[in-house]
Amino acid sequence: MAEEQLFLKSKVIVEPLVDRFFAWPHTIAPVQAALNLARLQVPLLESYLQSPQVHVAASNNPELRGGYFINIPESRVDEVRDLLDTIKRDRAGMLRFADAVMAGQEILRASATGFDLTPLYSKLPAELGGLVELAYDTDNQAQLRFMEPLVYKSDAYTEARQSVQLSFETGVERPFILSTPRLPSPDVLELAIPFRHPGLEELFKARVRPTTLSHLREALGLDDAQAARLSGMLSDRPSLSPDRHIESGGRIRYFGHACLVLQTPQAAIVTDPFISADSTAGDRYTLDDLPDYIDLVLITHGHQDHIVLETLLQLRGRVGTVVVPRSSRGNLCDPSMALMLSHQGFPVLEVDDFDEIPFPGGKVTATPFLGEHCDLDIRAKSTYWAELAGKNVFIGADSSGIDPALYRYIKGHLGTADYAFLGMECDGAPLTWLYQALLTIPIPKKMSDSRKLSGSNAEQAGAIMTELGAKEGYIYAMGEEAWLGHVMATTYNEDTYQIKQINEFLAWCSDRGIKAGHLFKQQEWRW
Repeated sequence: MAEEQLFLKSKVIVEPLVDRFFAWPHTIAPVQAALNLARLQVPLLESYLQSPQVHVAASNNPELRGGYFINIPESRVDEVRDLLDTIKRDRAGMLRFADAVMAGQEILRASATGFDLTPLYSKLPAELGGLVELAYDTDNQAQLRFMEPLVYKSDAYTEARQSVQLSFETGVERPFILSTPRLPSPDVLELAIPFRHPGLEELFKARVRPTTLSHLREALGLDDAQAARLSGMLSDRPSLSPDRHIESGGRIRYFGHACLVLQTPQAAIVTDPFISADSTAGDRYTLDDLPDYIDLVLITHGHQDHIVLETLLQLRGRVGTVVVPRSSRGNLCDPSMALMLSHQGFPVLEVDDFDEIPFPGGKVTATPFLGEHCDLDIRAKSTYWAELAGKNVFIGADSSGIDPALYRYIKGHLGTADYAFLGMECDGAPLTWLYQALLTIPIPKKMSDSRKLSGSNAEQAGAIMTELGAKEGYIYAMGEEAWLGHVMATTYNEDTYQIKQINEFLAWCSDRGIKAGHLFKQQEWRW
């Protein structure tokens, strides 16, 4: 078998890990990762060790879905204790860096009173030396600005945290990624390699191009046991869909959540790739349905359900460019996606509003993204306008219609939209659910609950449609698809506010003769 031409099996999945927690921007970007480790993940592990049975019970309570509870059986408590001990020993530098960030913020609160900041540099913790600039904004409020490219060169960032697990998609929902670390398992292939490792690219290209076990063994540096496990993940025939390419016109396919694949015979674009590997389910497009080469991957923003490393890693080597929105360069709550992805081996292009990205036979224009980030100063977010095969497609993701005049500007610059794809998670999680570890002073619950990760409601979505002059409008599923549960942890029914708002929007469109739909699992548009 070592020299036989083989393909990676369809149902193989990868889970990228940092210190065994699932990787997403706040656990990879070094400043944010240090704060999440020190202020969320370590306390979470400590809490589990105090009452593992409470965590397991809460993890299995539907009313507490998406809560910060570790779903690991009490019988494995010693492994969790070993993980915590290892983190405290091996990541002591990261934990000190997190303490230094908190101390630096406190120094500014106490001493930055509008006068010269120069004397404060000598008071900063040594861990911040050379990595921050102190500055006032025009309201005379002081802040730490992190020199993020330098932090990646410092001891605060280490690839030794990174590893991947390879296994098969079972159809059983995996534990929630923001809370439960992944321990070793007999049915999982463990690879202690960084995400940028070239062997991973070789492995996942084997979905579309055959290779040999011996080549993959060398590329990944496998021992005998690992090679034997990998061999069970390979097949002598590909599982690619025969209609993954088109020969004329244009096509859009909905792959679930906010993921669209836009195609012409010359090019392919994928938005916010989050794609099922379960090709046996028969009710969705999967990795098998992707075109062999993808010209552009468009990332709208940095939340864990839109920049999904478990899918992105499987596309590296098949993608021309990953397009990401420009960050604010050093803001604590706004890590650079471009820096993060480039350090994981991706070809990245960072864009600002109304930057244009050509592709064969068309172009994409980055357009503004309003709201949805709990009113934090986060600028790394973008919607997109794609022009292909004579159609204009607005990719709105979770952008809010709270100020409809914004979309008037988009229409004035780019014209009317043939298709508009929008998110309507209009009663999202509160501020502290995703940003707790980055908040350097406590936020009252009432304040946190008022600032949510919310996109448009029916009225706001209707306003977007009106201002864009959109001919058709579609609302993507917000974690309703079964294969998204480990990332989304959402539960809806017909009485849920979000679903009622979607139905109200659909009625609004119907009254105006606008074709509309609530997307779920898969859909296709051809012209």
